[in-house]
Amino acid sequence: MAIMTEITGKALTPAARMARLGTESAFEVLAAARKLEAEGKNVVHLEIGEPDFDTPPNIVEAGIKALKGGFTHYGPSAGLPEVREAIARDISKRRGISAKAEQVVITPGAKPIMFFTILALVNDGDEVIYPDPGFPIYESVIEFLGARPVPIQLREENDFRLDVDELESKFTDKTRLLIINSPHNPTGSVLTPADLEAIAAVCGDRQVPVLADEIYNRILYDGEHRSIWTYPGMDELTIILDGMSKTYAMTGWRLGYGVMPEKLATGVARLMTNSNSCTASFSQMAMLEAINGDQSGVDKMVSEFRARRDLVVKLLNEIDGVTCRTPAGAFYVFPNVKSFKKKSRELGEYLLQTGHVATLGGTAFGGGGEGYLRLSYANSKEQITEGVRRMKAALAKL
Repeated sequence: MAIMTEITGKALTPAARMARLGTESAFEVLAAARKLEAEGKNVVHLEIGEPDFDTPPNIVEAGIKALKGGFTHYGPSAGLPEVREAIARDISKRRGISAKAEQVVITPGAKPIMFFTILALVNDGDEVIYPDPGFPIYESVIEFLGARPVPIQLREENDFRLDVDELESKFTDKTRLLIINSPHNPTGSVLTPADLEAIAAVCGDRQVPVLADEIYNRILYDGEHRSIWTYPGMDELTIILDGMSKTYAMTGWRLGYGVMPEKLATGVARLMTNSNSCTASFSQMAMLEAINGDQSGVDKMVSEFRARRDLVVKLLNEIDGVTCRTPAGAFYVFPNVKSFKKKSRELGEYLLQTGHVATLGGTAFGGGGEGYLRLSYANSKEQITEGVRRMKAALAKL
């Protein structure tokens, strides 16, 4: 028995790589907020990046119909052929590219595309450039897989857009991948066509692939979404990450996809075989309806997000010591709170405990987020108004 205990203890010692795995602070703040609520406190939630709308009824009905129709079995690892075809047609039409079904891989959520792309392309010791502030899982996955994360800072004075001259200085002979995100989480910034053209030129000259996180592409308030895929030579270097969660309020359905060069798609499909086998078949049939069906729900949601954006920006700029730029996409604001002379995480904790409003400190998205907070306006206007009122009252005490 003693020998077995010793062996079991050693066997359950985590691998060294586990220490390199990060997390999403939004879920930690949510847990702390839920604890306060369990104690009887009323908390306004402005921390979670999830649409507060229900999945449109036509999509829900399609999922139910698929369940009743027998879509409860394994499917191909890369996704059901008719759904891959629909994605290829839709993305080609909306983004002005020429994609084929063979270039599409459907995954349970969009994060696997991020994980599988880095796993498939990047070796130990290679470098990956990623935005800072940026979605925290970029850095987490890069480090977990033994590569070196190289942050490129997004600065407020440049509307939180990537500076291409600075980007060029980040490239070395070990650079294997660039990650871009537009519209951007956490700042809501959008890369301009001139930005994308310049990034494409830099990456094309060096033959460095780009993982383009375009999950918020339909939540855009002015103009049309542009993908780096459309620039000369980038069809062979771009991996588009997208999914259903944000556009169709389908976070719990876990439906994502990647569009990429066909050779890489074959490898990513094999990673799916080795990890998840496939994405749930009935969910994919709901995905098919989302893509091909009535789009009015998306339009209404984006219109409401625009009104909420205008409201929260106005209210935040009325707080002494806070300044906030107007985001061009997604459903986040990233107000500057440097005047309060507190670390972002500390200030976020203060607002939660004192004001009972849940926000995220900017450093939840990297060191470049110090001095900022991220607020999600995926909540009602009434809750946004109350949340900012509580912020104002709490900050006035500092």
